[in-house]
Amino acid sequence: MSSTDRGTAAANTPETTPGPVRTRAWATRLVVVGILLSALNLRPAITSLGALLEEVRDGLGMSGSVAGLLTSVPPLCFAVFGVTAPRLARRFGPAAVVCAGMVAITAGLLIRPYAGGTAGFLAASALALMGIAVSNVLMPVIVKRWFPDRVGSMTGLYSMALAMGTSLAAAVTVPLTDAMGGGWRPGLVVWAVLAAAAVLPWLPLVRDRGTAPAQRPQPEPEPVRVVREQPAPPAPLRITRSRTAWALAVFFGLQATAAYITMGWMPQIFRDAGVPAGTAGVLLAVTMVMGVPLAFVIPRVAARLPHQGPIVLVLGVCGLVGYAGLYFAPAGGAWAWAVLLGVSNCAFPLALTMVGMRARSGAGVAQLSAFAQSTGYLISIPGPLLVGVLYQQSGGWGLPIALMAGLMVPQVLVGFLAGRNRTVEDEAAAR
Repeated sequence: MSSTDRGTAAANTPETTPGPVRTRAWATRLVVVGILLSALNLRPAITSLGALLEEVRDGLGMSGSVAGLLTSVPPLCFAVFGVTAPRLARRFGPAAVVCAGMVAITAGLLIRPYAGGTAGFLAASALALMGIAVSNVLMPVIVKRWFPDRVGSMTGLYSMALAMGTSLAAAVTVPLTDAMGGGWRPGLVVWAVLAAAAVLPWLPLVRDRGTAPAQRPQPEPEPVRVVREQPAPPAPLRITRSRTAWALAVFFGLQATAAYITMGWMPQIFRDAGVPAGTAGVLLAVTMVMGVPLAFVIPRVAARLPHQGPIVLVLGVCGLVGYAGLYFAPAGGAWAWAVLLGVSNCAFPLALTMVGMRARSGAGVAQLSAFAQSTGYLISIPGPLLVGVLYQQSGGWGLPIALMAGLMVPQVLVGFLAGRNRTVEDEAAAR
């Protein structure tokens, strides 16, 4: 068993370590700070671009279809690079991989606006998104390892910080751009500063391979040597045999489709309806900021329920009403639709919480997180691209919004299946 597996097993096996991982208090505080700063940086690369998408399209000469491809790059990178995160974590340790991810985000955001041409812009975006991808997958693993008895509250705190970063970038990117002279390049590059700050708390932890930093107490000599049988290392799960894992992956993919369509296209929907650019960015920020309180509340409520299906249903209904509003009166009820879609987007922290609840061990959470997120992001790739194609071909937002509403129905159905009180270990072993 690798050192990472030993650490996660120790953090989650009652007979070996009855509580959280024993470690120095300063290290625990650094982990909390690192989680919060990292979460703040997991979406500004996307929502800052959404707020300035029209300016970037004009500056780089993009068509609507190419812009749709640009909004599909995040889930593509999350799927391709996210699946490597568990392997990297076993070799280098989760903290070192997240630290490297923050460095990649910083570099990508610095290079992207000045890379020259659409190809360079996409390549630099992919570098930043690669860092986001591995951090996405490893955040539930780090929470499970360091805070095994507080998965719900720590996931809520992490999700709340993620929502804050998302909404902050959506709200202030356009005003920052105007304050710096009106060019879109400074408005995008400024977010590299926040990413650079997130590197710092992980630096003292990069040598952590998943074991507790504190020294283990030496056993006292006994007159008779007692040999205890050591538990065998757990075999890797055949995760694809679990119906719950598949349901969670599809649920993750459909909610990610809705989220990236919203982040990439919602400001443009409002702008085409006559809403000023600055107000459209604030509306996106309202959608994202709804996740700040709800991302803290929903995981705590979900962790206390045996079945998370009712929460899935409430979020789905909010999404359907919001899409109906965008279709019939996008400008007239803009603030209400932004709030409702913000509530619906809280399917993301719910999905993260279910990842932590649908597996018993840290190793199981790592496998389930990588499978659900990588498969889910693969599922979500066509959505933003298809929206761009439909918009360009139809010349309006009717068909794209109908697509968004239609995808909400299967999201609710698979969310009900993923919310059942089961674990992937039991299902993978039973079949």
